[in-house]
Amino acid sequence: MKVLITGSCGLVGSEAAEFYLNRNHSVLGIDNNLRKKFFGDNGDTGWMLRRLNGFGNYEHCNIDIRSPGIITAFRHFKPDLVIHCAGQPSHDWAASDPKEDFTVNAYGTLNLLCAMKDHAPWSTFVFMSTNKVYGDAPNSIPVKELDTRYEFKGDEFRNGIDESMSIDQSVHSLFGASKASADLIVQEYGKYFGLNTGVFRAGCITGRRHSGAEQHGFLSYIAKCKEYTVYGYIGKQLRDQIHSIDIVRAIDEFRKNPRQGEVYNMGGGKENTISVLEALYVMGVDYNYDPTPRVGDHRCYYSDTSKFRNCYPDWSIQYPLDKILDELKGE
Repeated sequence: MKVLITGSCGLVGSEAAEFYLNRNHSVLGIDNNLRKKFFGDNGDTGWMLRRLNGFGNYEHCNIDIRSPGIITAFRHFKPDLVIHCAGQPSHDWAASDPKEDFTVNAYGTLNLLCAMKDHAPWSTFVFMSTNKVYGDAPNSIPVKELDTRYEFKGDEFRNGIDESMSIDQSVHSLFGASKASADLIVQEYGKYFGLNTGVFRAGCITGRRHSGAEQHGFLSYIAKCKEYTVYGYIGKQLRDQIHSIDIVRAIDEFRKNPRQGEVYNMGGGKENTISVLEALYVMGVDYNYDPTPRVGDHRCYYSDTSKFRNCYPDWSIQYPLDKILDELKGE
């Protein structure tokens, strides 16, 4: 099998690359290390490229997903599976350069879909979207305040937020808006053109491969920083964490039985939730407090993955929260 992965040196991309490389599949990685431009040295993924280059069945393309070189890559490689992980992932960075954020996230995705439709229409396309496509709509859900976290109040969202949450009439942040555009076009290429496309709306993905930065990847960043700035909600904002290998295992399940334009909320679920305050305590990190929350940020969010688990019953979480934390702490 031939697997084309964008953002192949990033967290999910590199996990996916090694997953398939270790199973003797051919992998074409597309990554031009834009993450270093976005986040500086903390975001540099050059170390991962050096690791992947050690595999004989890995080929690398240092090209931008917005470039015509994508067409050449599809013509040359003819992939059976496309895993689209590349993108600009930060709320804050998007506000500093909305045009680049949108072209990377939205146009870059469209560019890949066009190339797939024209040169590999048999392939399966999986897009790593985000729960930020829901904007701040989750903040309309009543929460209860506990000592170190917020939690949803009542039974309606006991298992988390599912795919019925509206993406309309909310504040998304510019990042959320660009990702929502990409999310919709991936759905459309599945439903309109009959291509195998899946959208994974992920929350917080983490793991040992994460080049976490202050503006993106809070759990990984807390694990390695000396002092952290908490933005709003007294640090009680709650997130579910999912390990990158569990995401890749979900992608592989979708590959085995793909659908056309389907959407899945993907995360660690309630059992894998942790607040910013709790993470700071576990990691032993000091913090400053800025009372202004990030635009479109959620007080409480964790994914209801029932839809995916019903469609793919062989998948389950293999990395519980304590195992994730031990890995990030180097234990």
